[in-house]
Amino acid sequence: MLKTQKLYYKISEVCEITGLKPSVLRFWEKEFKQLRPIKTSSKHRLYTQKHIDLILKIKKMLYDEKLTIEGARMRLSDESAKLSKEEIKKELQEILNMLKK
Repeated sequence: MLKTQKLYYKISEVCEITGLKPSVLRFWEKEFKQLRPIKTSSKHRLYTQKHIDLILKIKKMLYDEKLTIEGARMRLSDESAKLSKEEIKKELQEILNMLKK
C-alpha cells in the first residue's frame, strides 16, 4: 500500500525513512547549511520531503561513495551553483524569446 506523502515529518519519522539515528541528523544539520528543518516554538524539528531527499543524498555520498563531510559539502555546493546557472540561463532564454516577439 502506498503511503500518502506528508507535508512535514518528525525526526523519528525521518529516522525510520532514512535508517539514521537522530544524533546523526542533528550533527548533519550543523555540517550542511542546506539541511535546516523547520523548528517549532517547542523546538521540535519538522522536515519536508526536500529535506528527506537531501538527507538521502548526503547519506549516499558519505556511506556509499565514501566522501568526507567536506567533500560532500563541496559537491552539494557545486550542484547548487550549477542549478543556479541553469536557472539563470533558462530565464535569459525566456527574456530573449519575449524580445524576439
